Formats: sequence, structure tokens, C-alpha cells
Amino acid sequence: MAKDFYEILGVSRSASQEEIKKAYRKLAGKYHPDRNPGDKEAEAKFKELSSAHDVLSDPALKEKYDRYGHTGDAAGPGPSAAGFPGGQPADAEEFFRNFGSAEGFDLGDLLGGAAKRGRGRSGPRSRPQAPDVETDIDVPFNTATLGGSISISVGGRTIEVKVPAGIDDGKKLRVPASATGSSDVYLKVKIAPHPYFRREGNDILLDLPISVPEAMLGAKVDVPTLDGSTLTVKVPGGTSSGSRLRLRGKGINGGDQYLVFKIAVPTTFDERTKELLEEFAELNPHDVRAGAPWH
Repeated sequence: MAKDFYEILGVSRSASQEEIKKAYRKLAGKYHPDRNPGDKEAEAKFKELSSAHDVLSDPALKEKYDRYGHTGDAAGPGPSAAGFPGGQPADAEEFFRNFGSAEGFDLGDLLGGAAKRGRGRSGPRSRPQAPDVETDIDVPFNTATLGGSISISVGGRTIEVKVPAGIDDGKKLRVPASATGSSDVYLKVKIAPHPYFRREGNDILLDLPISVPEAMLGAKVDVPTLDGSTLTVKVPGGTSSGSRLRLRGKGINGGDQYLVFKIAVPTTFDERTKELLEEFAELNPHDVRAGAPWH
């Protein structure tokens, strides 16, 4: 008796298309031949999954399958499935090839181009192409922001994949079947964090520590930029912690880089410094919490 397609994918008969797709991708990734070279059991399982997915992911085919189901044994005598002598065919392609003969349409039409039309109605038909594969890929921060390429290995092949500048975390890169030799591969981008830069859209942020005198009096400091160069910038006198300074055009794809000032207060100081600070406080009375929302 042929296996039920829902059982193969591990979903209920009321499963949504999204649930069917999710279950298939999870199992197809596990049993894909590229991940299990020489494993005949994995190959057979992968073919079962492909057949089940080809049918259940297509609403029209799913409706026909739900109507007729597996009602007979493909190898033995008994009632026919959907009027087919000998019972239900063993896999999706055979099932719908017979279905096509009975109702007047071709397997290539049914699978939306996954199987190409042969010569004539009764001529040979090719099997469906291998289904798409999706996997996560770690991309260095600079490669994701500035653009570049990464190397991946698929079925023993090393492939260079182009990464466009400014790609977002979670976006997908497509490697076509012509490059992999088997199926389309979709790489879900996971951007690695940078040691000191962080990203807000097309803008780059850099926390910049400054001393108390630098914050009060102003200063010139050297800062790194995304492209690897170093710029000398002027810290305005009276800078507060958390304020920003924009470096125009130093971000991603025309975005900006922002310096986020962080005032670093010394944890230890001598008696003379303490006296000077107390004198400063007396000469410059300033309630820094006067504008706080709880006042």
C-alpha cells in the first residue's frame, strides 16, 4: 500500500499551505542527497518527500488527491483508484501521469513546469527537478554592509556567492540550480556582529568614549570608519553623554555614520582634583535633573 502523502510530511489533512511548506523544507534539508551522499535510504526518503510536496503544495492537485486518496495497492489487484486499473500508483508522478491520461492534461502542466512535456501525449516525460533547498549562512558584518562575496560548498563544488552591499539580516540569496548542479539553494543571511560598529538601517553607529575635560572643553579625536579609513573629528565643547555627531555619507549606500558620545568618568582621583571639582561645583551651580520628566 502506498504511503499517505500527509503521513510522509508529518502533517494533518487540515494543514495549511504554510505548514506543508515548512514541514517539507525541514525534512528535505535533512534528507537531501547533497547532505547524504551515497545514502540510498535518504535518497528514497527524499523522493517520497518530493512526491508528497509536489502534490500537496499545489491546491488543484491537493484537491484531487484529497478526493481520491490512496484507495488501492499499486502492485496488486483490487478496486481501482480514481478509475485506474490495478489501484493507486506508487508515487506522485505515476499517479498524475495516469490522471492526465484519464482527464486530458499533462504532468508538466500539473507540476507547473517542474516536469517538461515529452513528445506527444504518450511520449516520455522527465521527472520533476530537485526541489529548492534553504539553509542559513553566516555573513561577516563588513561583507554585508560594503558588499562582496562568500564561498559555499554544495555537492562537492565550491561556489562564490555575491553579497550585495547593505543586505539586511534575514534576507535570502539564491544560488541557481545551474550553479549547484542539482537544485536552487536559498541562503538565509545571518549577519555576524561587528566588534564596535552597529547598524540602524543604512546608518552606522560607533560609541565614542571621551573624557570629562574633552566633553567640557572640546577636543579633536581620531575615529575609524566603515571603509577602514580614519578621520579626525572635532568634539564640540559642552558635549553631553549620549549626544551624536554625524559623519555624512560614511554609512551604507549613502547613509551616514554617527558617533555616539560616552563620557568616561575616572573612578579614582587625588585630593587636589577633588578640591578643584568642589570649587567648580560652587562656581557653576547646575541642576542637571531640572528637565527630567519626573520633575
